[in-house]
Amino acid sequence: MRNKKTSRESEIKTSKLMMPNDANFAGHVHGGVILEFVDQVAYICAVRHSESYCVTAAVDRVDFKMPINVGELVHFDAKIIYVGKTSMDIKIEISAEDLKTRKIRHTNTCYATKVAVDESMNPMEVPELVVETEEDRKLWQDAVRRREFHKG
Repeated sequence: MRNKKTSRESEIKTSKLMMPNDANFAGHVHGGVILEFVDQVAYICAVRHSESYCVTAAVDRVDFKMPINVGELVHFDAKIIYVGKTSMDIKIEISAEDLKTRKIRHTNTCYATKVAVDESMNPMEVPELVVETEEDRKLWQDAVRRREFHKG
């Protein structure tokens, strides 16, 4: 029987200060910098949940709603929202904070799918996800709908 874990056991909230070397030619933070950090926080969530090495299977549609500026503190809030037999879906909420005004604005939401693998890079079972709250249930159902959409 598979172990079970809650999303709280693997969630991560972290921040990164955007520096001049993170900028694109327009002077805003390059989207690739954000995507790299998205992959890292999704990896942390997945490894915490699965207790094994994980690889990226997919990053679902990333819409850059507004630019992030050099000097802003970018917050990444990530949590497991769905678990299959070997895969995990992670929701990442991204916001940018103007440190002088303390104003925080939501800039992105994206979803990453990670797969747990063994030493031979074969997919391996991961613990089931305990759905504790109504919000958890809604996120689970949204993930199921997203998966069905991508299959079809």
